[in-house]
Parts: sequence; C-alpha cells; structure tokens
Amino acid sequence: MPEILKKLKLHGFNNLTKTLSFNIYDICYAETPEQREAYIAYIDEAYNAARLTKILTNVANIIGANILNIAHQDYDPQGASVTMLISEESVAAEHLSNAESPGPLPDAVVAHLDKSHITVHTYPESNPHSGISTFRADIDVSTCGRISPLKALNYLIHALESDIVIMDYRVRGFTRDVRGNKHFIDHNISSIQNYLARRTKTRYQMVDVNVYQENIFHTKMAIKEFRLDDYLFCVEAKDLSEKEYKRLHKLLRREIAEIFYGRNLARNLEF
Repeated sequence: MPEILKKLKLHGFNNLTKTLSFNIYDICYAETPEQREAYIAYIDEAYNAARLTKILTNVANIIGANILNIAHQDYDPQGASVTMLISEESVAAEHLSNAESPGPLPDAVVAHLDKSHITVHTYPESNPHSGISTFRADIDVSTCGRISPLKALNYLIHALESDIVIMDYRVRGFTRDVRGNKHFIDHNISSIQNYLARRTKTRYQMVDVNVYQENIFHTKMAIKEFRLDDYLFCVEAKDLSEKEYKRLHKLLRREIAEIFYGRNLARNLEF
C-alpha cells in the first residue's frame, strides 16, 4: 500500500509529472455498408475537433490550468485530434486538491490550471464481416506541478458516454522538500476508483492492477447494464426475430468482453 503523505513544503517548483492515459470505447452494430457509413459519419460529427476542444477546455478548468495553446484537426475520411499546452496554478491554486475523492461530474464543472499538456485522438472503425463498429478515443492528461489529472475522470467518462474505459495513472520523476529530501509522489492514492463518484461506479464493473512501489495504477471498466437497443444503429430490438436478437446479443457482449480483457475469446464462450 502507498505510504501516508503529509502536506509537503517544497523547495521550488513541484517537479513531479502526473500522467493519466485512458482509452474509451463506444460499440455499435450497423448491418449494412450504408449503416456503417452513417454510424461513422455520426461519430465524426458528435466527436469532431470543435466538440473535443470544448471537452478538453473543461478538463483544463477542472484541474485548475491556464490554456497556453490549442492545436486541433479533423481528418479525412474520419477521426480528429486536439492538443492543448497548459500551465498550472495561476489562480485559486490553494483551493485545488489531490485528495483521494471524486472530481466533478459534467453538470458541476467549475473553473481555474497552468503547465503541461492534454491530448485526444479518435479512431472510428468498423468490421465489414460482423457489422460491428467501434469508436475509440485516446486521451492523455499530463500535469507538472501540484494538481493531479485524476480530478477530471468523472467528467471525461460521462462526457464521452463510454461503454468501456481503460485507464493508466503514473507519477514520474521526483521533487524535493525544503530539507533536500526527494519525494516520488506527493499525494495518497490506493486506487483510481477512489476518484470516481458513486454514480459512476454503480454503472460499471471494474478491475484494478496496481504497482504501488512504482506509482503505477491501472483500472478497467465495462458498463454493467446491457440493453441491446443501446448498441443497434438504424434498427430497433423489437423488430428483430428471436434468433437474430440472440445472435446480436451474444455478438455484442463478446465484443465488449474482448475489448475489456484485451484478447480474443473462444467462439463457444457464453455471456
């Protein structure tokens, strides 16, 4: 378990780098080539560079940063990227906290940040044989200074309406206190899950793999409630035959499980 840390009095700037990297996945069944093209077009519109810039701006506000520069790009035929250079602790830094507790949800975002970066890249794709399409967003929030990017987790998970979330948090480098002692982490953490609100945790099943001595924390999340209608594009479950309903139910549950576990599963495995 991580050691209990008191509030540190530092010698100069906090030189620790705290990096949150995570992937979110949205999964859909689109049977025909036209439906798959329509799904990709929908995703490209819903998660274009302009909307992603707005989301990352809110992330910067949550973790208390000043935005220094923004670069964003939509790609042809699909996908988008946004990169933000940020700096830390301009205003209200005394009110920022790394306490092992949840950050705000999308409907409770407040402002204030200052030095590092935030990036997002999107990857829409489709399987022409099974009819399954997926949308993946890779997000990195890296801060040098006092505040941890973990405070932005609740907002990001809900803002991106994720079926699966795979998160890695790492604290790198060291900083020195006024006595010259090195500190390789400046806040208590036992699990990324402790930064998630109850509302978030009740929606997902979660698994942790943590390496405390290396300050590496890993959490995987998959949506608990499975309603087939949530994964069908241009068709409703009530219009399917019983046989087709069961086939698609199994197909989509398998897709979620394979992404969650990071490996292909046996064809005869039941869910």
